[in-house]
Order: sequence, then C-alpha cells, then structure tokens
Amino acid sequence: MSPEADQMRQHVVSLIRKPGVAIEEDTPLVSSGLIDSMALVDLLLKLEDITNLRIPAGKVQPKDMNTIVLMFATAQRVGKPRKSRA
Repeated sequence: MSPEADQMRQHVVSLIRKPGVAIEEDTPLVSSGLIDSMALVDLLLKLEDITNLRIPAGKVQPKDMNTIVLMFATAQRVGKPRKSRA
C-alpha cells in the first residue's frame, strides 16, 4: 500500500463507526454501508488534499468512492492540478 493510500485508509478508519473493522485498499466502503453519503464529502476533500488535485464533486459518483483503489483512480481520471497560491 502506498503512503498516500495508507493515509486515506487511516482517514477512512477515523470516519467509520464500527470498531475493529479491517480496511484495505479494496474493502467495499459505500456498498457495504461502512461509509454514508455525508462521509463521502469528507473523503473527497481528503482525497483532494492527498493528491493535490481539484476533483469536481459533480463528476464523482458514490460507486467511484467505493474502495480506496477506486478513489485514487477517480482522482486521476477527473482531477485537475490545483492552482498554486501566490
């Protein structure tokens, strides 16, 4: 697991309300009910921070956020480089 994926995994663990659930890169999050729609917004913001990409929420469906692998694939597919702040 890459350091970025592990950072996202740790964030997912902090969001779920079921203690002791093992989260891996391919663990179903949305379809299993571990992550709800409110947590998806939080995950999208975290994904933007980790990838340093701007990810338009309108181009992301819940199925795109179902696993950590899918999250990073979605970021690469629809994300745009963030403009640097001067």
